[in-house]
Amino acid sequence: MKIDGKKRVVIENLQPEIDGGRFPIKRIVGEKVVVTADIFADGHDTVWTNVLCKRPGDNKWKEVPMKLRENDRWEAVFVVEETGTYLYTIEGGVDHFTTWRRDLRKKFDANQDIRVDILVGIQYITDSSQRASADDKKTLLAYIDMLKTEKNRQKTVSIAFSEELGNLMNEYRDRKFASNYGKELSVIVDRKKAIFSTWYERFPRSCSPEPGKHGTFKDCEAILPEIAKMGFDVFYLPPIHPIGRTNRKGKNNSPVSGQNDVGSPWAIGSQEGGHKSIHPHLGTLEDFERLINKTRDYDIEIALDLAFQCSPDHPYVAEHPEWFKWRPDGSVQYAENPPKKYEDALPFNFETEQWRQLWEELKSVVVFWVERGVRIFRVDNPHTKPFSFWEWLINEVKSKYPDVLFLSEAFTRPKVMYYLAKLGFTQSYTYFTWRNTKREFIEYITELVQTNVREYFRPNFWPNTPDILPEHLQYGGRPAFMIRLILAATLSSSYGIFGPDFELCVSEALPGKEEYLNSEKYEVKHCDWDRPGNLKDFIARVNRVRKENPALQTTGNVQFYEADNGYLVVYGKTTEDFSNILLVVVNLDPYHSQSGWIRIPINKFGIDADQPYLVHDLLSDGKYIWHGENNYVEFKPHNLPAHIFKVRKKLKRETDFDYFL
Repeated sequence: MKIDGKKRVVIENLQPEIDGGRFPIKRIVGEKVVVTADIFADGHDTVWTNVLCKRPGDNKWKEVPMKLRENDRWEAVFVVEETGTYLYTIEGGVDHFTTWRRDLRKKFDANQDIRVDILVGIQYITDSSQRASADDKKTLLAYIDMLKTEKNRQKTVSIAFSEELGNLMNEYRDRKFASNYGKELSVIVDRKKAIFSTWYERFPRSCSPEPGKHGTFKDCEAILPEIAKMGFDVFYLPPIHPIGRTNRKGKNNSPVSGQNDVGSPWAIGSQEGGHKSIHPHLGTLEDFERLINKTRDYDIEIALDLAFQCSPDHPYVAEHPEWFKWRPDGSVQYAENPPKKYEDALPFNFETEQWRQLWEELKSVVVFWVERGVRIFRVDNPHTKPFSFWEWLINEVKSKYPDVLFLSEAFTRPKVMYYLAKLGFTQSYTYFTWRNTKREFIEYITELVQTNVREYFRPNFWPNTPDILPEHLQYGGRPAFMIRLILAATLSSSYGIFGPDFELCVSEALPGKEEYLNSEKYEVKHCDWDRPGNLKDFIARVNRVRKENPALQTTGNVQFYEADNGYLVVYGKTTEDFSNILLVVVNLDPYHSQSGWIRIPINKFGIDADQPYLVHDLLSDGKYIWHGENNYVEFKPHNLPAHIFKVRKKLKRETDFDYFL
């Protein structure tokens, strides 16, 4: 251990810091990074301390002075202004000049002799002048001259406490004995869509307006106006590649397929090509690029499914057999999660001796689609591939394309999900789908937003997926779909739905399972998108509320409030300056009317206890004047199972009337 006895300042317990600095924290452009640390020195000397930060590509550190909060806890804030990787650390040292000033004031107030103390201060200023620029050196020398010649005791102290002098001494302080935190920590900075996005998933092959006809990318273009009208800004496509014929799955995941069965899009690869190819029935690569360009007209982005697995017919199997596992009988190992078997999909063997070539090839798949305009990837089952691979791949891609986003679809153990987020995934699927009770929601959301998880794990809430039709949607009817939509769209700033099944409230499941009956994963479907009872207008209303209210565009600001009814969950979201205050009240019971009293800490919003205030329900357009913390709400779930209240603190008075003056 190397010791420098002249470095007296201790810097510890720096936050935010993930796993000792092993992983970066995450922010989006324009967000703050609030840095805190315990910083102190021996004895009674005061300390100076700065956060050092620098932007991508910068060689010079920017200094942000830290402020003492309490009990040796210091804080500073810097704002990240561009995508890429920022670095930050802390330095600090004993502040001899400030200590001198403090003691000088005490001696002056005690009417003690300060003549020698002034000479000590002059020495500090002289030392700093040796480090100053020419102009600043002249200013410092002028202060020395004033301190030497001023005879009035009070005026001498006033000179010593000059703000200009203090600023110059801070700028040119002696740093040779400064302590450093010893680690440079990093911040991955993404664009806004990393934290605020609204996803719509749909199989392109089911987008044809004609029943029984395979959809195309041109059919996808035709539904873009409707997707935009519902308020979605990400159109997520399951795999668009050729589908293998060997071991192709039939309807409802049957191991036996017929001649007309289209198979699962996740069984990637055939004689028509692999991960860099387009399924011939969807169109051409030019058609796909046209779709990419067309989505921009509607402020929508395409998200592409990234599924690193192969059908037995994938060209990789013949060209690179060393990338797969082969069983003793000579057959290739297909994917399994016993007792489930996925005979139509082969996992890569990441323990192959040729792992470097495999990694490079898979990276080239991502780059291939990035170069064709894709900037968002939904990654299928990343927890079944090595962590080191994902960390390498994401860093490689984002070093050249920092605007690329990766959504992790890993419904697995919590620590694995969190580790994937730490190593680079931009967003993550969550357990929201299986949270049902008030207590479950509060505990889970609190874990996501009030622990250090919030520094690296960005949740994306999905009420349903092609694989998952949860029980509450199977039995709760249309109100259950409305409830889950509001919860997903207001608790999390990013959410998504699998359509058109969600907006059509499709609830038919395989018996005893949370899987769709006649799943679209295994067949081309056609539907009446405008059939009675659809939720398209309701979804559009909810998404419009999200876009018009900045408080809903981040997740970490959720605060839960009290309700005397266990079926009512109440929470609020506000902007930092309280210019946008939203209260959400949701009836979790899709079957029965519920009512109760809710308690809102209005003093936190700057509303006095005796001050009336207006709450405007952005779903029903109802307006109510409330008083105090406790107010009454009631719901009929078949009408509207929730309120999204916008709080207006100031009611109009007679002085606002045109003729008052």
